[in-house]
Amino acid sequence: MKILDDIRVVDLTDHWFGPWCTLLLSDLGAEVIKVEPTWGATARIGGGPRPGGSDPVFHYLNMNKKSLSVNLKAEEGRAMFLELVGKSDVVVQNFIPGVMERLGLGYDVLREANPRIIYAALSGFGQYGPYRERASFDVVAEAMSGHTRLTGDLVDPEGPPLNMAMSYGDLGPGTMAAYCILGAIRSRDRTGAGQMLDVAQADCMTALNPAITEYSMTGLLPWQVREKYPMTHISGIVEARDGYIQVAGYRPKALDALKERLGVDEVTIDAVREMVRDMTRDEAVRYFVELGMPVAPVYQVNECMEDPHLNERGMFFHVEHPRAGRYRTVSFPVKFLERGAVARSAAPLLGQHNREVLEGLLGYDSGRIDELEKAGVIYTDK
Repeated sequence: MKILDDIRVVDLTDHWFGPWCTLLLSDLGAEVIKVEPTWGATARIGGGPRPGGSDPVFHYLNMNKKSLSVNLKAEEGRAMFLELVGKSDVVVQNFIPGVMERLGLGYDVLREANPRIIYAALSGFGQYGPYRERASFDVVAEAMSGHTRLTGDLVDPEGPPLNMAMSYGDLGPGTMAAYCILGAIRSRDRTGAGQMLDVAQADCMTALNPAITEYSMTGLLPWQVREKYPMTHISGIVEARDGYIQVAGYRPKALDALKERLGVDEVTIDAVREMVRDMTRDEAVRYFVELGMPVAPVYQVNECMEDPHLNERGMFFHVEHPRAGRYRTVSFPVKFLERGAVARSAAPLLGQHNREVLEGLLGYDSGRIDELEKAGVIYTDK
């Protein structure tokens, strides 16, 4: 028994924002049916290597899911989709606002098909407001919410803005969407009624920037705060002989231990850099660990995958994909004592679960499924 094993999610999402949200739900045991167009989700293609015919990020973000490939522009495809909604708990989509309505599948239609449905509409700027119809990606939300400028300023206030790494403008909002979907499920448990959630990347990334409150209270930008109120701790990336470490010297007890070790009254990050430069990376990490100071080696991703602690914690596992073969990927991070996350399975081929969903869930017979395939309403990658 898993936490969400009684919940079925219809997943219309693409790229990173939405698929990350539904991956989190699937990890807690929800059945996630990924509804893709007959030509496949855009993110299957990507812009780089395509092991097994799909982008590696697609493989990661769409583990655990079932693929139903259907043309929602066809009348029979829309009817099929509404049947599926009638047997589901949650619908998640991240189209530009207005797309679902133009398909004839807006919230009013879905609610008529299933009054208990929880409908999460994910977008760049939300379902209302002056920017409603603008397209967006992670970097757009990061820029608008101040993160891009802030990232650059903390390196050099006179330098250019810098993009954040690895799509946090998708991952942060996607996590908030999953969290609020769980809240809506809990509310429905009490009231019996579904509802619509309007989740905007720009809103979420703004909420994830506490520097806004700091500016409101002080009138200072983050780099100005640093200049006016010099830090009483040491923190930063420090170069060792064969790599880098990250020191986070915010613990007074650890700072006192370092001062005692060095025989000084005050210690600066420059003094730490001077001390570390002739150490190996591992020696430097051990030195600060012994002092009780938070520290870590600065890893490349391949080194991260070999870290003994992360492996002991079960953060990596192997998965078999019918075309990409066997590869290693990341596990769900939170450990539950009971009824926890599911074991992740490989991302589906396009339309891989058409017959399972249509026969087993909607009750279609084999002949009807064959007719739908011939008519181009559904597609199975064979």
